Amino acid sequence: MTAEDVNFDAELSGRLDLVLKHHVASLSRARLQRLIADGAVAVNGAAVRDVNFKVALGQSVALTVPEAAPATPRSENIPLDIVYEDKDILVIDKPVGLVVHPGAGNEDGTLVNALLAHCGDSLSGIGGVKRPGIVHRIDKNTSGLLVVAKNDLAHQELSAQFASHGRDGRLERQYLAFVWGAPPRKAGTINAAIARSTSNRQKMAISNAASAREAITHYEIMEEFGQPPVASLIRCTLETGRTHQIRLHMTHIGHPLLGDQVYGSGYKSAAARLGDIARTALNQLKGQALHASTLGFDHPRTGRKLHFESPLPAVLQALHAKLSAASATEFKS
Repeated sequence: MTAEDVNFDAELSGRLDLVLKHHVASLSRARLQRLIADGAVAVNGAAVRDVNFKVALGQSVALTVPEAAPATPRSENIPLDIVYEDKDILVIDKPVGLVVHPGAGNEDGTLVNALLAHCGDSLSGIGGVKRPGIVHRIDKNTSGLLVVAKNDLAHQELSAQFASHGRDGRLERQYLAFVWGAPPRKAGTINAAIARSTSNRQKMAISNAASAREAITHYEIMEEFGQPPVASLIRCTLETGRTHQIRLHMTHIGHPLLGDQVYGSGYKSAAARLGDIARTALNQLKGQALHASTLGFDHPRTGRKLHFESPLPAVLQALHAKLSAASATEFKS
């Protein structure tokens, strides 16, 4: 965001940060509070650093929004599959292997690094920093659709939609997953809270602890492979979006994802029931057989409903083809 001045006569009285939010909707209240503390706001020509300062109706208020600070991650020219882009948002079809955000062990080569190279000049700043706004994430070894905010307004509005978990009808998220076996019911709901594992901080776990967060997944069997089913293709609709939710929930009901080395490692022997061709396709997976196939939300500025769908990536298409082609006699009971 380039430096700019916002000047207005207060249309209402009250706390300074609330008056500012009324007039400058594009910036979050937290961002406005930081600007007040930094001395970027003046009332009737006098600098005010107290967010609780009471503004009177009609008083002159001046806000100086500084240029957004450079992002800490460096930009990298990493190819991206961009499904949609405008001045507020991007929708990306993320490949397997791409980490969303820099972190320990993944300081470079992430989606954020790629986005800074692709649209760094058009970013107007999230919280005063020139960076893309990540409102949700997809695991490194999960592919599929991801929306990213370019500015504070988009970040606020999209974050609110994700926080409501789709219960207000605005957000839609569906995944396709290949799992071992098949649930006894064609469709169902898994309601099991999730918390950080107490034995391994790198993993999540189904938990009844007070710190556990509600997690709800609706599933529907799309296809079954073999008779009885050796594997099946499941469509999962998220009502909540917890870390590793689908992977944990499907393992919880006894049907872990194919290729999941973290939560499905106890089912490695199940691969012996596959025919040679299907087993070869399974061995080519670089992670869990999970794809974020559908993403729908209201545009953060216009309110227009947006809907995107992504086909299975090549490696999962190959797995699907091999499982479909295998006759019941090729699976070992």
